[in-house]
Amino acid sequence: MLLVQNLEVVYSDVIWVLRGVSIKVPDNGMVCVLGSNGAGKSTTLKAISGVLRVELGEITGGSIKFYGDKIDRWKPQDIAEGGIIQCFEGRRLFGHLTTEENLVVGGYTLENKGEMRRRMEMVYKYFPKLTRLRNNVSGYMSGGEQQMMVIGRALMAKPKLMLLDEPSLGLAPLLVSQIFKIVTEINEAEGIGVLLVEQNTKAALAVTSYGYVMENGRTVMEGPSEKLKANEDIREFYLGLTQVGEKKSFRDAKHYKRRKRWLA
Repeated sequence: MLLVQNLEVVYSDVIWVLRGVSIKVPDNGMVCVLGSNGAGKSTTLKAISGVLRVELGEITGGSIKFYGDKIDRWKPQDIAEGGIIQCFEGRRLFGHLTTEENLVVGGYTLENKGEMRRRMEMVYKYFPKLTRLRNNVSGYMSGGEQQMMVIGRALMAKPKLMLLDEPSLGLAPLLVSQIFKIVTEINEAEGIGVLLVEQNTKAALAVTSYGYVMENGRTVMEGPSEKLKANEDIREFYLGLTQVGEKKSFRDAKHYKRRKRWLA
């Protein structure tokens, strides 16, 4: 479905952010990209959705293919109409509009009112709480309600692939679990692929089938989600789990970082 190969991105002609990132998303698959702040996760999504130029970013190497079409030079609106829709970190909603008005904006490219109505009904089916909030001004809604609305707005655009950037940000664990459960249902029932960027490693690996770990603009590890969950380095440095009574020294941490550079 999506094939990112050896992607390189530079900001303002001087800042080398991505250094050969490669990611695959199978047809209708759910894949996660993990990593700490500054790893290059969000930049990867922006490169795929074509919005780098707004932030003075440029793809300087590699390629992005969507169903075989090379899209790394496409305009953002063409990528969106082609079926790739991004939900940005921080939600980026239209705070002065109501829930339903935000959803209508998401369906801007739909062909007719009948299609708009069908998509709206689908959104309310997956997020029934939005039904009673349809006339509420979105800027006054809770973080969880806003996140539901933003994903619903993406659904309005008839996506083939949704790019979700930190959907768990600022949400309570119970809400994170609910939203990820709904995203899984959407993936399975509607056949919409998902590329999920997350720092919440445990939640991301629980709902995806395959994962990539990024550090310093590079993909340093990848594998099936179950395999990543069992990996000792992932368990310690991303899940915070070690064997009972085990102590780690500063030297161990430095060795881990050195080894990651070798892998990269």
